[in-house]
Amino acid sequence: MFYRLLLAAGFAVALASPAGAASPDEIAALRAEFDRKVQSLQADYEARLKALESRVQAAEAQAGQAQVTAQSAAVTAEQTAQPAPLPSSAFNPDVSLILQGAYIDRAGGERPITGFMPVESPARVDRGFTLDDSELVFAANIDPYVRGFVDLAVADDKVNVEESWFQTLNLGYGLTVKGGRFLSGIGYQNERHPHAWDFADNNLMYSALFGEHLVQDGLQLRWLAPTELFLELGAEVAKGQFFPGSDGGADKNGAAAWAAFAHVGGDVGVSHAWRAGVSYLRASPREREAFLDDLNDFEALSLFSGRSKAWLADFVWKWSPDGNPRQRNFIFAAEYFDRDEDGDLLCEDATAAGGACTGLTDRYASDQSGGYAQAVYQFMPRWRTGLRYDRLSSGSVDFGANQAFLNAPHFDPSRWSLMTDYSPSEFSRFRLQVARDRSLQGDPDNQLILQYIMSIGPHGAHKF
Repeated sequence: MFYRLLLAAGFAVALASPAGAASPDEIAALRAEFDRKVQSLQADYEARLKALESRVQAAEAQAGQAQVTAQSAAVTAEQTAQPAPLPSSAFNPDVSLILQGAYIDRAGGERPITGFMPVESPARVDRGFTLDDSELVFAANIDPYVRGFVDLAVADDKVNVEESWFQTLNLGYGLTVKGGRFLSGIGYQNERHPHAWDFADNNLMYSALFGEHLVQDGLQLRWLAPTELFLELGAEVAKGQFFPGSDGGADKNGAAAWAAFAHVGGDVGVSHAWRAGVSYLRASPREREAFLDDLNDFEALSLFSGRSKAWLADFVWKWSPDGNPRQRNFIFAAEYFDRDEDGDLLCEDATAAGGACTGLTDRYASDQSGGYAQAVYQFMPRWRTGLRYDRLSSGSVDFGANQAFLNAPHFDPSRWSLMTDYSPSEFSRFRLQVARDRSLQGDPDNQLILQYIMSIGPHGAHKF
């Protein structure tokens, strides 16, 4: 078609030339010249096309050979597979140091919670200028499969291991395993270290249940459901030497304490989020020590052996405009517990020292409950204020035959706390707190606390 168009165009030019009609010889010469140019052009394109086809074939051959080589290398690597080494910097742990201290104005002496079995080592009650525990934290991914964490609490001449655990990474199916010493996943407040509390002291509920928080030496399994709604299930088995367990109960093969928990939550629009949970704890203390005031106002040593069971329920609601908490935010949190203990109680003979107990062992049973509710509002950047109310019910306490020597008061401890804090940055915080404490029967106390919290070095994000 192209050839014919060119030929027609040549005829048209020849006929339209000023010289008049072209002769047959001129037409033949023009046709022959045109044929030669078309043949030359065709030969050139055919040569270029053959060269391109050869290049494509060579490239395909090279690609096939490369694929064979890659497959062979993959097989070899799979046969001798070893975990890929991490960059050297990945083995340098994150190290942080938490500094805490306060000025405290409150009543002196021991202030146990009336009506509740005290922990073996009650929290220190200080007044005036005090230095709280400093926390030294190490955390890092050990390899692609495991993460490690250590939290050491340093106080004067003592160093306590608050936490020391490993946690699996990328186990799959939403599963995570943690082993070692860790803060239990029950409740809402329990996994928070003191520097992350919203108030300068712990709530009465956790003080009565655990002293500060429940620590477990054992294994924890968590499962996060692959659903749009947040759903988490967890279970723990532990040695059980920490309150409400005891060293005696933990001196055995197997576990002397176990716990289970479930949490569910989600978002409401872009500005609201919530979480609710329920937890269960069972411990088997043996000869758990506690000092109780007898009828002669003598501190009698008691030893409890039996079972301690507790149910906990928690709820948290958070608000921040458009999901951005930096400017303003509000957090409401509440927890409730119900604890039953049943077993035998020995009240050691202290008659020679003026005590009432005679060394009798008899049944002990208690059914107690309580909780707290708190609200914390960040009304402008760096400034927060909060209000907390604690209330416990001593419930029913049965000392059996030891009822003749021990006092079982019917009293409901309570406390109001109001705080305001200022955070110049994410690494520092200053707090003022006032409280009206009615946890000790017959001795209400007005308290004032000025606290500082400083963080040196990188520190991981806290729980929801």
